[in-house]
Amino acid sequence: MADHRHSPNVRLRAVRELEFQMSRQEFAKLIVATGEEMGGPVGCTSRLVAAWEDGDVDCPRAVYRRILSRLTGGRTMTELGFRPASSATGRRPVLPPHEPDRVAPVNRRGFLFDGAGAALSFSLGALVQRRPGRIGITDVRAVDEAVTTIYSHDHDHGSAALRRDASNMLHIAYEWLHDGAYTEKTGKRLRTATGHLSIAAGWLSYDSGRAADARSLYGEALAAARIADDSGLEGHAFGCLSLLAKASGRPREAISAAQGAQSVVRAYGSSRLLSLFAMREAGGWALLGDRGAADQAIVRAHRLYAKGPTESDPEWLEFYTPAELAGLEALARADLDQHERAAAGAEQAVLLHGNQFARNRARYTADVAIQHAVRERPEPEAAAEAAGRVLVYLPEVRSDRLLQQLQNVESALQRHAAVPAVADWLEEYRTTTGAS
Repeated sequence: MADHRHSPNVRLRAVRELEFQMSRQEFAKLIVATGEEMGGPVGCTSRLVAAWEDGDVDCPRAVYRRILSRLTGGRTMTELGFRPASSATGRRPVLPPHEPDRVAPVNRRGFLFDGAGAALSFSLGALVQRRPGRIGITDVRAVDEAVTTIYSHDHDHGSAALRRDASNMLHIAYEWLHDGAYTEKTGKRLRTATGHLSIAAGWLSYDSGRAADARSLYGEALAAARIADDSGLEGHAFGCLSLLAKASGRPREAISAAQGAQSVVRAYGSSRLLSLFAMREAGGWALLGDRGAADQAIVRAHRLYAKGPTESDPEWLEFYTPAELAGLEALARADLDQHERAAAGAEQAVLLHGNQFARNRARYTADVAIQHAVRERPEPEAAAEAAGRVLVYLPEVRSDRLLQQLQNVESALQRHAAVPAVADWLEEYRTTTGAS
C-alpha cells in the first residue's frame, strides 16, 4: 500500500488559527463538545485535526461534516478546504489517525468494550489469521488506535483487564515489523507506533505489579525510538524508566533517567513534556532525601507547565493536567516527610481531577489518608474518612497498585485502631477486599 501526498488544507487551518484562535488540541475538544451537544459523540483528537489540515483526509465522515458546518456558520466542506467524494479522484478517503469508527461495524482492527465496563478485549481473531503481507498506513493506525484505547480505559478502570490483550496486539505489531513489506516511511511510522504500544503495555505491567515485564517493555520502546530516530518516543521511554526506578527504590537511576528524558526532548517544543520529566526528576531527588534538589526540580516543573500547551504536546500527555501536577508534587512532599503539604497537595489533586481519571483519583485519595495518619500530629478521623472514599472505587477500578496502596493505608491506620472511625474502616476494608 503506497503512501500518498496531498496539498495541505490551508482553509481549515486558517479557520482554526485566525477565527477560533485555538490550538489543534483545543479545536479537537471543541468538536467533541459540539458533537455531544448535537447528540453525536465523537472521538476527535489533535491528530485527527492534523490529518485534516495536512490533507490526508479528502473529506471527514458525515458526523464531523455536520459538526464543522455548525461551528463555522453553515459553511460547506468545499468552503472549508476539503475534497468531497464527488470531486475526488475516486480513491477512498484515508482513515484518519485516532478516529474511532462509531457508525460502521467494528472492523478487524477495532475493539470491543462490554456494556458493564468491566472488561476490554481486542478483536484479534482476524489479525492472528492474517499473515503479514503488504503493510500500509491503515495497519499503522490500528496500532495507534490500540494505544489510545488502552490509555482511555486504563485511566478509569485500571490495568487488570487489558494486559494480556495489549501483549497480543504488541506481538502482532512486531510480526508486521519483522515479516511484513512496507515503504521506508510506513516502516518508520510502524516502528514508532509499536514503540508507543510497547510503552502502553509496559505501563499495564507496571500497574499490575510486574516491574520486570515493564522494564523489558520500556527497553524495547527505547530501542524502537532510537532506530526510528524519534525523540518524543525516546523521551517517553526514559520518563517511564524513571518512574519505574523510583517505584523500585532506585532514586539515582530515577534521577538519571528523568534527566535523560529532558535532554532528549529539550528541542521537541513541548514545555508540558519537559515539566512532567522535571517532576519525575523531583520524585527521584525526594526519594534520595535531597530537599534542595527536589524543590528546584518542582519549581522548574511548575514554571514549564505554566507556559501552557503547544502543538507539540503528544497525545498521551493528556493525563498530565493541573491535578496530576499537584498529585506528583504531593508524592514528592511525602517522600520528604512533609506530610501536611503532601496531604493538602493530594487533596487538591483529587478535587482538580473532577470526574476524570478515576484510578488516579483513587490513588491520590489513598495518599490523603496515609498522610493524615502519619503526620506529626495525626488526624485519624480524617484519615479514615479519606480511606472510606477510596473503597468506593472498588471494584470498578482494578489496579494492583491501588490494592497495594490500600494495604499501605491499612498499615498506616493500624496504629490508630482504637479510634472508632478507624476500626470501622478496617473492618469494611477487610470485608470489601477479603484481606485477613
